[in-house]
Amino acid sequence: MSDVQILNGDCREILPALPEKSVHCCVTSPPYFGLRDYGVEGQIGLEKTPRQFIREMVKVFREVRRVLRDDGTLWLNMGDSYSARFSGNNGYTDGRTNRSERRGPGIAGREKNILGMPWRVALALQADGWYLRQDIIWSKPNPMPESVRDRCTKSHEYIFLMSKKAKYFYDFEAIKEPASGTAHARRSYKTPDGWDTSKGEGGHGQFHKDGREKGKVPGCHPKSAPAGSGIKANESFSAAVVDLVNERNKRSVWTVATQAYSEAHFATFPEKLIEPCILAGCPEGGIVLDPFGGSGTTGRVAIKHRRKAILIELNEDYIPLQVKRLSSVQVRLF
Repeated sequence: MSDVQILNGDCREILPALPEKSVHCCVTSPPYFGLRDYGVEGQIGLEKTPRQFIREMVKVFREVRRVLRDDGTLWLNMGDSYSARFSGNNGYTDGRTNRSERRGPGIAGREKNILGMPWRVALALQADGWYLRQDIIWSKPNPMPESVRDRCTKSHEYIFLMSKKAKYFYDFEAIKEPASGTAHARRSYKTPDGWDTSKGEGGHGQFHKDGREKGKVPGCHPKSAPAGSGIKANESFSAAVVDLVNERNKRSVWTVATQAYSEAHFATFPEKLIEPCILAGCPEGGIVLDPFGGSGTTGRVAIKHRRKAILIELNEDYIPLQVKRLSSVQVRLF
C-alpha cells in the first residue's frame, strides 16, 4: 500500500538527513514573507527583511535539489506581500515589513510597494542552479475580499515549475485539458461521402468527386506560404493543428477556486491546484516531497493518485491535522 511519511521538525534540519536523489518531485507552498505568525520559534516567513527571507528559501531548496532525482521537478506556489508601516511590535503592523526596510534602500522600498517576492525568490533559485522552466498563474475566481481603493483586488498567485536538469520527467499527456470549441483541422482530406477539402477557391472550397462544389469551409489548409514566396511558413503551428483534436496541452493560467478548510490552519492550497503538478511531475508509484507540509494536502493528493509522499512540518500542532486528513491511507510517523 502507498504510504506517507510525516516528519515533524524544521525542514532545514530534516532535509539534509534525507537520501540524495530519493524523491521524484517536490510540490510545496512555503510561508509567504511577512504574512502570518504561526507561533513557532524559528519559523520561516517573519525575517526582518526580504533579503533574509530569500536567503532562507535558497537554503531550503538547495537541499530539495539534492534530494530530488536528476529528472525531478519543483512546483513552488507563492504569493506576494506589500511593504507597510512600522508598529513597534517586532517591526510589523499587518505582517509585512519593518521600518528600517521601509526607510532604507533595500528591495522592500517605500510603504505600499508590492515586494515582488515570488519572482525574487524564483530568480534567486535560478541563480543558485535551478532551471526556471515556467511561471504558472493561479487565477482565483473567489479571491479574498480587499478594502483597497487605489488598486485592483488581488486574485492570483504563482506556481513556478523548476527542474534540476535541462531534461526532466514531465507527463504532459496526464494533464491535457479539453480543446476549445472553436478548434478545427487544417489537413486536406477526402471525407467518407466523397467530398474533397483539398480543392476550391483559395483552398477553402469543398468539391465532390463528381465536380460539384459543396461550399467554402475555412481552415482546411495549413497556414503555410508556398515555397519560394519569401514568406516564412509556420510549420510548427501547422503540425499542431493538422488534425481535429478534443484535448490540448495544458495552458499556463489555471483557474482554481480557493478551498475552505475548517481546521486550525490558515493557508491550505486547493487539491485541484496541485493535482496537475503531481500528475505531470511524478510517475505512479513515485515519491512527492513537501517540506512545508501544513495540513497535508500534498500527501492527500499524492495518495489519491497512487503516489507516495514525504511531508515535513515544523508546527507539531499540525501533525494531527495531517493524520486526520490521511486517515484512509497507511501513515508512518517518524
